[in-house]
Amino acid sequence: MDTNQWIQVLFYTLLLIALSPFIGKYMARVFRGEETLLSPILGPLERLIYRIAGTAHQKEMGWKEYTLCLLAFNGLGLLVLFLMLICQGFLPLNPNHLPGLKWDLAFNTAVSFVTNTNWQAYSGESTLSYFSTMLGLGVQNFLSAATGLTVLVAFIRGLIRKKTNMLGNFWSDLVKSTLYILLPLSMVLAFWLTTEGVPQTFKKNIVVQTLEGQEQTIPLGPAASQIAIKQLGSNGGGFYGTNSSHPLENPTPTSNFLEMFALLMLPAGCVFFFGFMTGEKKHAVLLFTIMLLIWVGGLAISIWSENYNATQLGVESVMEGKETRFGMINSVLWSTATTSASNGAVNSMHSSLSPMAGGIALFNMMLGEIVFGGVGAGMYGMLVFILLTVFLSGLMVGRTPEYLGKKIEQKEVKMCVIAILAPAFCILFGSALGVFLESARNSILNPGPHGLTEVLYAFTSGAGNNGSAFAGLNVNTVFYNLGIGISMLIGRFAIIVPCLVMAGSLASKKTMAASQGTFPTDGLLFGGLLLGVILVVGVLTYFPALALGPVLEMLMLG
Repeated sequence: MDTNQWIQVLFYTLLLIALSPFIGKYMARVFRGEETLLSPILGPLERLIYRIAGTAHQKEMGWKEYTLCLLAFNGLGLLVLFLMLICQGFLPLNPNHLPGLKWDLAFNTAVSFVTNTNWQAYSGESTLSYFSTMLGLGVQNFLSAATGLTVLVAFIRGLIRKKTNMLGNFWSDLVKSTLYILLPLSMVLAFWLTTEGVPQTFKKNIVVQTLEGQEQTIPLGPAASQIAIKQLGSNGGGFYGTNSSHPLENPTPTSNFLEMFALLMLPAGCVFFFGFMTGEKKHAVLLFTIMLLIWVGGLAISIWSENYNATQLGVESVMEGKETRFGMINSVLWSTATTSASNGAVNSMHSSLSPMAGGIALFNMMLGEIVFGGVGAGMYGMLVFILLTVFLSGLMVGRTPEYLGKKIEQKEVKMCVIAILAPAFCILFGSALGVFLESARNSILNPGPHGLTEVLYAFTSGAGNNGSAFAGLNVNTVFYNLGIGISMLIGRFAIIVPCLVMAGSLASKKTMAASQGTFPTDGLLFGGLLLGVILVVGVLTYFPALALGPVLEMLMLG
């Protein structure tokens, strides 16, 4: 790694640290109902949306009503998107005359974008019309990210309110998330990307003559607007089949940095948003530090592994499958960022990473969207681990566990266990079926531990709502479309529902004043315990599978 590459990594990290508190403060002002710079413009539009929708946006909801509204809204979105994909051939804005999708692929794709996973078992530019991309996938890119924010806001209200059953209004939270946060940032990023050469047009694909005299089809379309929200909203679904390694989706070093920074910008800001909303700013700094340590540690191991792999092969750098325009470091920095952010966008083929770098990408997703995780989802996922840590700490000292003045009791612990075990079950059981069934094994490209990693990565990406692919595995089959689709649903809503149950339970409790026996949650001791719980749970759950995949492949390389 030369000096220029070190500077890139350092600048990326420092910019993330510097901007995250400002983003979090702005988000807190939005959900507190305070005036922002955009209020004079967006305030009337927000009120117009409420009038058109006919929703009582000021009416408070209990956790059951909040959850039912969320599930019904996402269920309706899933149905509409599924029908849209099936009927694509009959709908407008289809200048390339693409047919509708098969039922299993349509199901998988609809589930993928509604759950904020954006797993793609197809090549975008050759499969979906502009109508499906914009009004189908593009709409869900906003709404699925906004759904994650609504759950985080409801969880925070459960922690800061006392002796009430009310968690706010789902419809109001959804509109504010979309209108004040996701939409303005996406518009700015989309405009910037068009200046870098990313297409934004309704024209059909064009055919050109190459220097060799061959014909080549150049895919066009409304790419910039979709790429902006896919990065900012932790979505990751590429407009083009090769995602951000495509020269039109990611044409310049500037576009590469912008897209890569957008991966972590809002998820990192959500940590400070939590701190501003709860008034626990030191606690938020501690949580941000823990996430950053895990991310930097994974990045360091990945860079070391790539250099070690090159040394073993007797070359300066292994660039097969990497982003050759921007260098190895940008491929590795992107892979650790996208799997930490639960985004799934890629600018290289993760199957071409060294075994340990691929293993880090896999482990990041296995931790469950918490470093820094998806928009909203990363922080409420971290809160699950925080409550588990508080409970275990209370057991060790023989005191009733408390968090921010709220007692953590049997109900909260049960919900934490469900939220942690449900995705793990999908990952391990799905991967076991993938290597047991002969029809599923036929999709594996590479034999041995690399082939196992392909299957393990696919189900981890689905259940972890990440969406990135390891490549090599043929996933456009009935088994994988259904299996990963079900995993995505469980990985999303088997965490959201327990979090909302906990939010309702915590809101109904009184807040206890801190005493000498209260375990402080903003100190190094709590930070060490939380980090230990995260790593131990991850290692104990997944190490046997990782040992047969990337770890064994690394040993074989040595």
